[in-house]
Amino acid sequence: MTWACVLIAAIVLTPGISATASDSKAIFALNERQWHLIYLKALNAHAISRGEGVLVAVLDSGVDPHPDLSENLVPGTDIIPGGSGNGLGDRDGHGTGMAGLIAAKSKDPARGALGIAPKAKILPIYASPAHQDGTSEALAKGIDYAVSHHAQVISISAAGSADAQLQRAIRSAINANIVVVAAAGNASRSPLVGYPASEPGVVAVGGSDQRGSHATVSVAGPEIDVVAPAVDIYSTGLNGGYRVGTGTSDAAAIVAGAAALIRSKYPHLPAAEVAHRLTATAIDKGPPGRDNEYGYGVIDLVAALTADVPPIGFESTGVTPPASTAAGPDTGDGGSTARGFATLGVLLAAGGGYLVWRRRRRAGDSPPRISR
Repeated sequence: MTWACVLIAAIVLTPGISATASDSKAIFALNERQWHLIYLKALNAHAISRGEGVLVAVLDSGVDPHPDLSENLVPGTDIIPGGSGNGLGDRDGHGTGMAGLIAAKSKDPARGALGIAPKAKILPIYASPAHQDGTSEALAKGIDYAVSHHAQVISISAAGSADAQLQRAIRSAINANIVVVAAAGNASRSPLVGYPASEPGVVAVGGSDQRGSHATVSVAGPEIDVVAPAVDIYSTGLNGGYRVGTGTSDAAAIVAGAAALIRSKYPHLPAAEVAHRLTATAIDKGPPGRDNEYGYGVIDLVAALTADVPPIGFESTGVTPPASTAAGPDTGDGGSTARGFATLGVLLAAGGGYLVWRRRRRAGDSPPRISR
């Protein structure tokens, strides 16, 4: 089975050199091309958490050793042939862009990129060939590697169809108390939410635009948990340069960075509760409550780090209830493809079983189909 990246367009920008600065405030103030950081009030969130002590696995086209990532990259692995052997190589640029959205920390305040969690570590896993769709087998092996190397967050910006090996790997990651974040898919590739976003246990991420409205690039569906900026997103690129991309790939990487902030601030919080903080504190959009375009809403970094969020099962009227208690019937799963993985739901390992705190899959649902 093949997989496709959730990326619509990328514009490569040549690197520029100017005065250096280690202070992320200076970088942020001077580089307003990162509108998503302004919109999400990332600097306010960074006063609370920057992702220290959290390892985020990026399963993608590898990660170029970009100067903005020099402090945060650790050696990873190549699942498919043709790479550097340790994940630290990228001929596509997609993986480098996703890593930058999560954990970049530039020393060039005029042009540099700043990640959502600039002190998190990135574990690069080369699982998708340059400018081609990957396979579910490679993705499954990459997830297993992330689990074995104790990643706390897995970021998957790809979508396709499920098979037994990939489903097993995803569920293994969830069992290991890892927050699995996946892109829901791009509407240009399929109208349906792809796998693994459609798997209960994964945080399915859709896209929003500069106004916080549903991004036309993003698919919609009952699996969507939250949305994040997905249009004209500035990040690290190849050869020390920068790129601007549009797609739910970018939104998923941003949410993976948000999960790293929460895991750093609350290191003992179970993965399901981390995801619950994202949904319970999201800014509601569209019809009141959860809906197919926005899920529970646009992520709110500061609220996710500071709000008094009751544990799953003990929600008050002040927070969004989980799908299992929200009004409205269950609906079936669909599938999609776009160069990224997307999944929804989150399972909490508790007492040897699973507590489904997101939407449950209806009995008899068919697995997602793949499109190219």
